[in-house]
Amino acid sequence: MFSTKPLVIGTTGLAGSGKSILSEVATSMGFKVVVMGDVVREAATERGLAPSPQTLGEVMLDLRSKEGPSAIADRCIPEVSTTHATRVLIEGLRSSEEVMRFKQEFGVFPVVAVHSSPESRYRRLVKRRRERPDDPTALHEFQERDKRELSVGLGDVVALADYHIVNEGSVEGFRTEGKKVLSKVVDDAEGRS
Repeated sequence: MFSTKPLVIGTTGLAGSGKSILSEVATSMGFKVVVMGDVVREAATERGLAPSPQTLGEVMLDLRSKEGPSAIADRCIPEVSTTHATRVLIEGLRSSEEVMRFKQEFGVFPVVAVHSSPESRYRRLVKRRRERPDDPTALHEFQERDKRELSVGLGDVVALADYHIVNEGSVEGFRTEGKKVLSKVVDDAEGRS
């Protein structure tokens, strides 16, 4: 039987690791990108809250507490299910429950982990803050965000990811490596389906 479901790929990694650059690469390759953090930002806006690292962390934890550990994934699924795109990248997996939810819904669901040192990630976030007001402004906020994200299971998702990319060099080098890895993920997934 022919399936109309798109190939759905997930990405994971701590804040500032390079997930958004990988999403840009995916977009250039024809993927639709769904950012899980946008779900949290939208929920904060609906509650009349300004986006800050602390506020968004609290909203993320509250959604999971009230709606279950796959709450963010559950809120992303309708957008993925109604797309006409044949390939979708989900940016920002934080728990194994989210991974399982996407696998349950879409079958094949490879996960790509993006790794970067804390120093590199913090430097990127401070620089990026001009564009994203919810990024941390101080080292303690950065460390609190890492702890919060690890507390919901992000470390498990990274450890069990199917593919890994280290992002410690130039942006262009990372883009090149990202395109290579995403092409391999597509080839492997389409070969299995």
